Amino acid sequence: MESAVAREQALDAAETLFYGRGIQSVGMDDIRGVSGVSLKRLYQLFPAKEQLVVAYLERRDLRWRQRLAEHVEAHTDARQRLLAVFDWLGRWFREPDFRGCAWINSYGELGAVSEAVAEQVRAHKRAFREYLGRLVAEAGLPAELAGQLQLLAEGAMVTAAVERSADPAARAGRAARALIDAYGPSGANGVPDGH
Repeated sequence: MESAVAREQALDAAETLFYGRGIQSVGMDDIRGVSGVSLKRLYQLFPAKEQLVVAYLERRDLRWRQRLAEHVEAHTDARQRLLAVFDWLGRWFREPDFRGCAWINSYGELGAVSEAVAEQVRAHKRAFREYLGRLVAEAGLPAELAGQLQLLAEGAMVTAAVERSADPAARAGRAARALIDAYGPSGANGVPDGH
């Protein structure tokens, strides 16, 4: 139990520091200071900083996708669930500690030098695209739409971080609606629903 508690404390500190300041600017001593876990214990849990980065990204991925799914699944209409993805992005972008996509940020810092980090980023992006693919299939829309919506979402994430604004989610959402509507009518009897 003590080991599990120390691991969670280390991961909490890593998430706060890596996401807030960047991975390369944070040392294991910084993690020790924020987590209260001794340096010796930290290195027992994570023998290399890269392992801590991977564990941080894995844990964040699970929570990020769960939060997204909870928001999206609250909508009953299949097409509205697709648009709810962009609504959720806007909510995320408005959070006070939003600093962009943790995986894009991590890839920018370490993707060229750490295959383990690069693979963690690719796994997250694959899972996001597969989720969009399921939503697209449930809406009875062509599979290619999932990749198009992912590009809109990813672009919104990067732009929101650069602009420090939630508006890119709304712009991407409007583009998503146009794409969805281009694949066919969305309302009853073939009449667009006007949402």
